[in-house]
Amino acid sequence: MQCVILAGGLGTRMLPLTAACAKTLLPVAGHPFAWHQLHWLASQGVGEVVYCIGHLGGQIRRYWDAQPQPLSIRYVDEGAKPLGTGGALRLALERNALADSFLVLYGDSYLPVEIPPIWRAFQSSGLPALMTVLRNDGKWDASNVIYDQDRIILYDKLADPAVRSQMQHIDYGLSALRRDALYQASKPVFDLAALFRDLSLRGELAGFEVHQRFYEIGSPEGLRDLEAYLARHDQAPAPC
Repeated sequence: MQCVILAGGLGTRMLPLTAACAKTLLPVAGHPFAWHQLHWLASQGVGEVVYCIGHLGGQIRRYWDAQPQPLSIRYVDEGAKPLGTGGALRLALERNALADSFLVLYGDSYLPVEIPPIWRAFQSSGLPALMTVLRNDGKWDASNVIYDQDRIILYDKLADPAVRSQMQHIDYGLSALRRDALYQASKPVFDLAALFRDLSLRGELAGFEVHQRFYEIGSPEGLRDLEAYLARHDQAPAPC
């Protein structure tokens, strides 16, 4: 399995920590967050990561160049001009960095789930994309998904109140895509959420419901929650 990690954002919610440090390298439980993320991916059978980098991306390269790598790593650098999450994937496509099918993960997400069942569900769906979802009911953030029987009926982060009242699930942060799905995007700069919304409207977005909460370091509260989770589950290894 190949996993694309979207790690080119500015990390504005974590300022001033991210003014001089790439968000995915922020320290968590004795290691940069990226250490935990890639070792988790490797433990789930992922063999290659494609880092889509931008802001302070050179730090990510230098960190992994100096560390034992738990899996193969490639980089696609969008430079100083952000392309959006979808644009970053399209650039990876243009640079021949993508497998025929691949996973997509954000550079600040730690998701304590088993990946192989998700991958198998995607492969057997026959659809161009799959989104993992969590029954949310507004607990962690605004719900943005109407989900029914392994299918995303609607994904819309900007739904009007009448539609949002029908949404009980939230995008969990791990998706799978067939490379061909990116050819539908005509703009060089776009948000991956727009592509997923269009796929859901066409009935082409599979769904996989998970039941474990997600963790992320996109906010100070999220970082504290993740450190507490790693401490409880003894996931913080001794220093190398």
